[in-house]
Amino acid sequence: MSVVKTLFFTVVLLLSFNGCEKKQITTELQEVHWDRDMCERCKMVTSDRHHAVQVINPKTGKSYMFDDIGCALLWFEDEKITWKDQAKVWITDVDTGKWIDARTAFYDAGNVTPMAYGFAAHAKKENIKEGKDVLLYDALLKQVHEIEEKNNSRRAY
Repeated sequence: MSVVKTLFFTVVLLLSFNGCEKKQITTELQEVHWDRDMCERCKMVTSDRHHAVQVINPKTGKSYMFDDIGCALLWFEDEKITWKDQAKVWITDVDTGKWIDARTAFYDAGNVTPMAYGFAAHAKKENIKEGKDVLLYDALLKQVHEIEEKNNSRRAY
């Protein structure tokens, strides 16, 4: 009987140490559940694999999905996200569908996107068609606000 008790307490002790193990917070891309994950702002299902955005909270590692970069940028403001400047922002490249860093991507306007903001991300500047303006991440919010003002009767959610 004492062997069983010893084994039981050993297992409990090992599990308690494992339970206290600190999980490492990551800002790496997290698993996406296409056609099930909903946009945090407009609540549309994220299904377009060429305009999706994932924002990672650097303090908690929590992931937030968006169907359009416009939704992600406005969500930062709507929700008064204090960690927005430290957030890891991933976006899919419009040409390949691969995830790239949204802050270093190159953007063009006039594209068909889920919430009609029209900005598409490109991993390389040379992938933007000749004659189109090249935008950087920091310029997008101003452009999104201009779209919202122009269409103030149009709500994206």
